[in-house]
Amino acid sequence: MHTRAVVAMSLGGLLFGFDTAVISGVTDALRSNYSLSAAGLGVAVSAALWGTLAGAMLSGAPGDRYGSLGVLRAIGLLYVISAIGCALAGDLITFSAFRFVGGIAIGGSSVLIPVYIAEISPPARRGFLVGLFQLNIVIGILVAYLSNFLIGQIAPDDLAWRWKLAAATAPAVVFALLLIGTPHSPRWLTARGRHAQAATAAEQLGIEIAGRADDEAHEGRLRWRAHRRPILLAIAMGLFNQLSGINAILYYLNDIFAAGGFTGLSGDAQAVAVGAANLAATMAAMLVIDRIGRKPLLIMGGLVTALALAGVALVYSGAAPNTLLLPLLILFIVAFAMSQGAVIWVFLSEIFPTDVRARGQSIGSATHWIANAGLSFAFPVIAQFNQALPFWVFAAAMLLQSLIVWWLFPETKRESLEAMSARLSAGRPDPS
Repeated sequence: MHTRAVVAMSLGGLLFGFDTAVISGVTDALRSNYSLSAAGLGVAVSAALWGTLAGAMLSGAPGDRYGSLGVLRAIGLLYVISAIGCALAGDLITFSAFRFVGGIAIGGSSVLIPVYIAEISPPARRGFLVGLFQLNIVIGILVAYLSNFLIGQIAPDDLAWRWKLAAATAPAVVFALLLIGTPHSPRWLTARGRHAQAATAAEQLGIEIAGRADDEAHEGRLRWRAHRRPILLAIAMGLFNQLSGINAILYYLNDIFAAGGFTGLSGDAQAVAVGAANLAATMAAMLVIDRIGRKPLLIMGGLVTALALAGVALVYSGAAPNTLLLPLLILFIVAFAMSQGAVIWVFLSEIFPTDVRARGQSIGSATHWIANAGLSFAFPVIAQFNQALPFWVFAAAMLLQSLIVWWLFPETKRESLEAMSARLSAGRPDPS
């Protein structure tokens, strides 16, 4: 049952990645079918992002009240509704509305799936198991690219874009069905005082749950005085994740290559190279995150991403040959995937007490999505005046991240969630 529960949750990560990336294969069709201007296309594409922000901000409180699993069952239905609705939409408003619904599902998934997996995972393997969520996001992105390509080969031209969007229905239905027989988190049940049900759930999952720490025996409210340190850590984690430039770079990858003089390099080839590097590095990070720890990965990853980003800035400044652009971007993707990419959802799911874990995760996730929206808007605006400047800013942010992580971040590997929340609340140093 434990394996089934982790697989079910990880499938939610695949839907996260698929729904995020599938839009890239239908933009031309949307423009022609709905007679969209540039602004109209922007509305269609960004609708999911705004939904994601709403889902991240609003899913924490119900997740703590009704359990991550209870809310995720509703999210599974939202994924199904979004896929079918987008595929059948007859106008821009309808399409955008269903994309917004899908975004809510993505945002909620980014909060609640890591929380659930962390709560049912043994400390020694928690990084690996929560990391499966990130791995499946990466796989979902690649599956979306592959699905778009294959459907484009076999579907009629006037229907291909609808089929591409409808393809998410199958994994969404599987995800929703798998959650029906999955038990609630025993830790959440214990935090709600439902001890008999917690024991039954723990037996079903084949896990042992430690008793609640004294500091978790409060009213279940997220409070600045009691949770100041994990709140600040969550905000810093979400902010630095996007200050790396990861999503701004991925969203505008074709423009970045074109500006570097690579007009002959196909978008498909770029996506395959970057996506394969992302997948390989994410898999490597999962193998070491519970041995090396979260802090070393973040520190080393920050230093290497800063080096790669500075190299890209030098290419755009004319101080380095443009032939280095692709290797530098792949180095950046690898370093990001092995640090921030692998660690963010793990770390956010570990640092808050059980009573408020979903709301705490929501703070970090919402910070991530707000920064994503802001930087994705600002990147092309700044780059049109100075192509190198955004990359200098990202590089400086990664150096700052390495310093702050070294100085202020706790190490969370191989420690029980109860012991960790007690230590963070008391302000005690990392265990030796």
